[in-house]
Amino acid sequence: MPVIRLILNILWLVTGGLVMGLAWWLAGVLCFISIIGIPFGRACFVIGELAFWPFGQDIANREQVTGHDDIGTGTAGMIGNIIWFLLFGLWLGIGHLTLAVGCFLSIIGIPFGLQHLKLAILSLMPIGQTVVART
Repeated sequence: MPVIRLILNILWLVTGGLVMGLAWWLAGVLCFISIIGIPFGRACFVIGELAFWPFGQDIANREQVTGHDDIGTGTAGMIGNIIWFLLFGLWLGIGHLTLAVGCFLSIIGIPFGLQHLKLAILSLMPIGQTVVART
């Protein structure tokens, strides 16, 4: 399976992964301009890595992974997700959704379209989520 994941990840870069990974990193750089945005920026770089190499990784609720609440899984996380959605989430989501539609136009592109949909959902509400390795 690791060889298949490697091949899919390389093909993924051509089907929009490179562009969207760079978009996530650009959002991260913009977040780092303000001190308040640093936690958002750090999350952008982590999710940007996922956007570059998504096969073999998944997204999980941080509370379920760690077994306890933190600031990102409660009310503050919800407020952060609203701010995130208004500033960056909508635009990243549209980018992933557009690329997903393009990938779904061919049968071969369906796995890549599914990854774009996964990232589009994550782009709307990333706070309180974490990236985990798929076994």
